[in-house]
Amino acid sequence: MSVDTIAIGKLVKHCMSTSDVLSFFRAWVSDPGSVGALAPSGLALAKLMASEITADSGPIIELGPGTGVFTRALLARGVREEDLTLVEYQSDFVKLLQRRFPEARVLSMDAAGLHQRELFQNSPVGAVVSGLPLLNMPPRKALAILSGAFGYMRPSGAFYQFTYGPRCPVPRSFLDRLGLHATCVGRALFNVPPASVYRITRRRPSWFVLA
Repeated sequence: MSVDTIAIGKLVKHCMSTSDVLSFFRAWVSDPGSVGALAPSGLALAKLMASEITADSGPIIELGPGTGVFTRALLARGVREEDLTLVEYQSDFVKLLQRRFPEARVLSMDAAGLHQRELFQNSPVGAVVSGLPLLNMPPRKALAILSGAFGYMRPSGAFYQFTYGPRCPVPRSFLDRLGLHATCVGRALFNVPPASVYRITRRRPSWFVLA
């Protein structure tokens, strides 16, 4: 087992307290459409979500961080806490995140309103990590979240989204409309339930040819 795996495991285990599970359950009961699971994600999924991100990725936006399981996996990958912007809609989670990650920027807002804010200048964001249940959302809202997120990202940036379903949670029609491409990063078979992670990036221009 790698040092990275051990570090992430300890951090995720720290987050997976009984109170965290209860917080997720209460949030799901109050608003199932905005919470994609009954409990925080496990080690395998957290590690996979953060696997391509490093300190060099620069500013990171996390959408729907919940209790901070993915957040801690990002920190274990070397991302600096002050480089994290955590966008959370559930007020109970917002307070918890502010306590756990005091150096991060925690925003209490709906991710569909990203385009209405001026969070960054000059599109510096290297990655967006999404814990949002895009499949549960109305199409217009899901499109607003994707377009808002990519509005902050540099050309090489990537949007990471997990799903419990058998295919990419972003429909082909959405990808075509926004000029995006989706690739499956891998599958967390030991997560409960098993999940897949997709990397969504901007499409290269048709004239771009690798040397």
